[in-house]
Amino acid sequence: MKKGYRELLDEANAEIEVVSPEEAAGLLDDEDTIFVDLRDPREVERDGRIPGAKHVTRGMLEFWIDPESPYHKPFFASGKSFVFFCAGGWRSALATKTAQDMGLSPVKHILGGYTAWKAAGLPVEPGEKKK
Repeated sequence: MKKGYRELLDEANAEIEVVSPEEAAGLLDDEDTIFVDLRDPREVERDGRIPGAKHVTRGMLEFWIDPESPYHKPFFASGKSFVFFCAGGWRSALATKTAQDMGLSPVKHILGGYTAWKAAGLPVEPGEKKK
């Protein structure tokens, strides 16, 4: 293997902005910041969510960001700041690097992800099953 996941994570974390759960919580009520939840739908349903976060499955991220994609989501072209997170911070580190490489700015991710957010006692909402 030329490059394993640890090397990819190290490279991503060296190039992106990483914030603690507490720092991210300070942005929760900022109308110019969008939280992006990259977890699998089953994780969100089972573990809950950060209030107001947009759910974007990791596999669709690039397609939702790119304005030329038929799957583009307008909130990614809003000019707002983005805070990415997943369960533990690995997927969100790689996703933040990808979004940054695509030109999305400013972007950052939560160190330790949703697990660290919950452990810090920060606001969460129950997950809901999609109908």
